[in-house]
Amino acid sequence: MERLRAPDGCPWDREQTFASIAPYTIEEAYEVADAIEREDFEHLKDELGDLLFQVVFHAQLARERGAFDFEAAAGAICEKLRRRHPHVFAGAGQLSAAEQSVVWENIKAEERGADAASALDGVPRALPALMRAYKLSKRAARVGFDFELTSQTADKVAEELAEVREAAAAHETAAAEGVAGAAPRTGPSEEIFEEMGDLLFAAANLARKLDVDAEAALRAANAKFERRFRAMEERARARGEIFSGLSLAAQEALWLEVKRAE
Repeated sequence: MERLRAPDGCPWDREQTFASIAPYTIEEAYEVADAIEREDFEHLKDELGDLLFQVVFHAQLARERGAFDFEAAAGAICEKLRRRHPHVFAGAGQLSAAEQSVVWENIKAEERGADAASALDGVPRALPALMRAYKLSKRAARVGFDFELTSQTADKVAEELAEVREAAAAHETAAAEGVAGAAPRTGPSEEIFEEMGDLLFAAANLARKLDVDAEAALRAANAKFERRFRAMEERARARGEIFSGLSLAAQEALWLEVKRAE
């Protein structure tokens, strides 16, 4: 990496900054996750190498600034692992996985300590929105801001859904009546946009309450939908039909066939 960044190295690599390569770092992490989901260990080896390259790239940029180097980054995670596993490295006694998760979170909270102005400090803004919603609600719950019962959390989802319905109905009525001769909207109203956000946040909070990883659950739902939709298209082709040319009723009949087959 040092050679690539040298004055006579690669022009592209020399132009890069922390900000410019950050999207590639995120992309490589997703490709690692994808290889794991597919249990493709040959590609996992390659993707882990690509992700490691991103770490090396960032470390080289930091070294050039005199901030830290790769060895310091590796040393920092080693120290953090020792600090957050006192039952292993400090003779604090063995813990179950659940107990260790509690200890880990408590130690993290202590590390944030007096420097934290809010219980929500440290939740990265760059996280996928669903994952960030999950973590924000989890942080809030740690300081007591949480529904006592799961049913109350589910009721909140129903409440937010009702508000989406109301906003959508108002929007459709206004569009049909051509309010004040306004040009027709090509997208959702601000109210619908806001209410949909509230609904998604409430759903992520319910997932947390049920101890479900919201991001993983949605990925699984995406995979299921994709699998079933592709199966519908294949069945239509096998019958000499064009899927897009079928009526909605015929498409729904195919969906039910695929579900029963599974």
